[in-house]
Amino acid sequence: MSAILKSEMLLLVAAALAVVGFLLEHMLLEAGRMAALAGAAVLVFAIVLASMRVAHHAEVLAAKVGDPYGTMILTLSAVLVEVIILAIMMSGESSPTLVRDTIYSAVMLDINGILGLAALVGGLKHGEQAYNDDSSRTYCVMILTAMGISMIVPEFVPAAKWHLYSAFTIGAMVTLYAVFLKMQVGVHSYFFSYSYPKREGAVRHVLEDEPVTAAITILVIGVVVIGILAEIMSGLLTAGLKGSGAPPVMTAIVVAAISASPEIMTALRAALANRMQAVVNIALGASLSTVILTVPVMEAIALYTGQPFIMAMTPVQTVMVTITLIAAAINLNDGETNAIEGMTHFVLFATFVMLSLIGL
Repeated sequence: MSAILKSEMLLLVAAALAVVGFLLEHMLLEAGRMAALAGAAVLVFAIVLASMRVAHHAEVLAAKVGDPYGTMILTLSAVLVEVIILAIMMSGESSPTLVRDTIYSAVMLDINGILGLAALVGGLKHGEQAYNDDSSRTYCVMILTAMGISMIVPEFVPAAKWHLYSAFTIGAMVTLYAVFLKMQVGVHSYFFSYSYPKREGAVRHVLEDEPVTAAITILVIGVVVIGILAEIMSGLLTAGLKGSGAPPVMTAIVVAAISASPEIMTALRAALANRMQAVVNIALGASLSTVILTVPVMEAIALYTGQPFIMAMTPVQTVMVTITLIAAAINLNDGETNAIEGMTHFVLFATFVMLSLIGL
């Protein structure tokens, strides 16, 4: 028991901060904007700590089942964290564009940030890094289709018909994911795997030594802790940013960064270990899962509450997504990545950050 408690110190710290946040929430809200923002920052840090443990135990389960199931577990755990935070924040006072901006930010962070940085550092260390290009092509066309249906077409849907198109979007996303999942774990599972060097097996062996029951239990506890932290953080962050002049997309970036933080570390470790297939699966798989799973859940909430979200992307967001997917389609079409390709995506990520800071 003591060994488990020691290994889960990060999760225990996050749980302790959740208790402290619950006890001090009202005092921080009454103390003013800066106190609320400081409290929100501490809770964001706590959520990241808990997310790291959730990601670790997802990696344990992933090591047990292998690819493509492994990276699917990793990306689904991150999307679960994101959906929980979004659902909690949307239940309170929030921007009608929060869901749209979070999905957009997540795609920019996953493809341009995670994939770009991993390909850059991996390329500088190993030169060209091989992977299965069937996976990248499949992911890119799925992301383009899902974002087009759910975040570009809504711009042309009359407000009076939003509920009909919203219901259609839910059905389309569920159908897309069902077919993709059947392909990913079925006849085309080889699209998402690659023959890694033998030394990678030693890393997996260490993870496989950890018991599955403990991994599942702690993963569930971690998700619960994240939900509690997100509930308190949401109120503090909303109060702290209100009237501050901060760009509206800032909250969405925080949510996207929280859910992606464990994936960043996992992808960088994989790139440095010359396992680019894992990076592609994590970055593109997380982007696809974010769009194709978050959209139907949030749309269902909109239909239930009768309050539609604004899902149509702005012109700037549409341009950035288009450039990103075109660059990804070109860069990831030959089965090898390098530092130059990584740098192109990382510059696009820097552009996204710059545009966000100036309110676009």
